[in-house]
Amino acid sequence: MPLPLLSAIERYLDVLRVERGLSSHTLSAYARDLQCFTDFLDEYDEHAAPDVTTLQARHALAFAVRLSGRKLSLRSQARMLSSLRGFGKFLRRENLVSVDPMAELILPKLGRPLPHAISSSQIEELLTKPDVRTPRGARDAAMIEVLYSTGLRVSELCKLALADIGPGFVRTVGKGRKTRVVPLGERATQSLERYLRESRPVLLGVRQSPSLFVTHLGKAMTRQGFHKLLAAYGRAAGIADLHPHLLRHSFATHLLDHGADLRAVQTMLGHSDVSTTEIYTHVAQSSLRRTYRKHHPRA
Repeated sequence: MPLPLLSAIERYLDVLRVERGLSSHTLSAYARDLQCFTDFLDEYDEHAAPDVTTLQARHALAFAVRLSGRKLSLRSQARMLSSLRGFGKFLRRENLVSVDPMAELILPKLGRPLPHAISSSQIEELLTKPDVRTPRGARDAAMIEVLYSTGLRVSELCKLALADIGPGFVRTVGKGRKTRVVPLGERATQSLERYLRESRPVLLGVRQSPSLFVTHLGKAMTRQGFHKLLAAYGRAAGIADLHPHLLRHSFATHLLDHGADLRAVQTMLGHSDVSTTEIYTHVAQSSLRRTYRKHHPRA
């Protein structure tokens, strides 16, 4: 029996969640992209929407043309078309269509932007901004220290539980539900111990929580909440547009700057492909070139 388009999308999202272990944030992005396509179909061809067998290559190509005419970055266009291509492959793999209607889509070519990193001195300045004499300030300092010490994603940081902390390491579950263990530096350990000893009990009061980092309401810190806190500390330290991923970039860049092995950095970041990690070597090389030009007498 032909499958309604919206039902097919729901099945596809279920597969992404169950088989690929994608986060709710990533699944929401896929859902938004596919919703944009269905909205376009309603306008472009009213006969295309009832079931997946009515989908044709012309629908996908027309959608790509529509995207190119909107004020969207090439990266946003590529992401939306990639979502559509993945959906088409799913339809064909499940024998819901005889021909993949998205197969002719070509993603726009993107230049690979280098990740931006802040300097070690900026990190030091940033860590002077939380008032560690207060429970919230001590928590914020511990979160920043742990994030920079481990290179975790902000979602991984906020999902840490007390049980995930060991002597000199943290355990996290990343993309694809893969567990990894990352070393925790001495300064981050000291900051975390202070938070656990003096601040977390005050924030919780009589409440109980398995979460490592909690708010004054006793609930787990959210990534949105931490993003706002970090941005405010960044402004106070003179760092514009500071966000959690910038500390992850800085973690990787500083390790490679100081001679860390690329495969080790890949493992700590939780990248499935070393080519994703290799981009940080370009940042490190750029830093070396700047240092050379600045200090070598015949540069």
